[in-house]
Amino acid sequence: MPDKSQLRGANFPSAREEMHNDKQDTPSAYRLAFTDQDFLLREELRGLRFHLELQKPEMVLKEHGVESTIVIFGSARFLSPEDADAALKAAETDGDPAKIRAAKREQRNSHYYEQAQKIGELITQHSSNCDETEQLYVMTGGGPGIMEAANRGAMEAGGKSIGLNIVLPHEQAPNPYISPEFCFRFHYFGIRKMHFMLRAKALIVCPGGFGTLDELFEALTLIQTGKSKRVPVILIGHEFWRKAINLEFLRDEGVISPEDVNMISIVDTAEQAWQHIVDFYQLSPGQCIRC
Repeated sequence: MPDKSQLRGANFPSAREEMHNDKQDTPSAYRLAFTDQDFLLREELRGLRFHLELQKPEMVLKEHGVESTIVIFGSARFLSPEDADAALKAAETDGDPAKIRAAKREQRNSHYYEQAQKIGELITQHSSNCDETEQLYVMTGGGPGIMEAANRGAMEAGGKSIGLNIVLPHEQAPNPYISPEFCFRFHYFGIRKMHFMLRAKALIVCPGGFGTLDELFEALTLIQTGKSKRVPVILIGHEFWRKAINLEFLRDEGVISPEDVNMISIVDTAEQAWQHIVDFYQLSPGQCIRC
């Protein structure tokens, strides 16, 4: 006999319940469409896969109340100071001058790993004083180098952070400092970059190569064209960035507007980067950015 417990719940069985009746040896045509991997991977369904990659992280982040992030970009190749020191010792033992020069460069660049780790700490420490609905979360590309450093800083400060990993021909494993529930994996670069910008309240960019420059200029384009709200775009490392990009030259050639030069700020330390964000949003101790 029916009882009052049946006043709640759907009348129809869920897709999850019915999928258990789909056997692996069932002919493809007879399988439920959403359990048929060969069907889902067809070229014609690329748009659906775009949507799934957009929707999955979006749903998870919303469920956890993640509304505001600070995105940190930079080279995947930079080593931590301890690893750089070990690499230099190994190169000196080997005695190859070329390896020693490369190891010394890596040791010098490990400074940026330190700065990324520090900014991860500063963001997370600040957020620990906020109501949980107003927290700022560190978000990175989820890989090694600068990404690892920022996630590491957040973890060591006692907070959670996000990593948006990407499938590459040479597999890039997620770094071990990302919060497991926020460790996402993408096939499409475009959807991944959209997630970087969806919740970003600031972008902090350490030196890097093609990937870093791609992410930086995509963000600048979105802000310049008004597709995104203006947020602080902060580059760490005067010496590197003054050589790597020259916005003044682009302005003088007339290919960007004079005011576009002011879209970025260049600093040298994590503390200066964080202070720029504090000033931009007029933050005070214990106060968070309200979305």
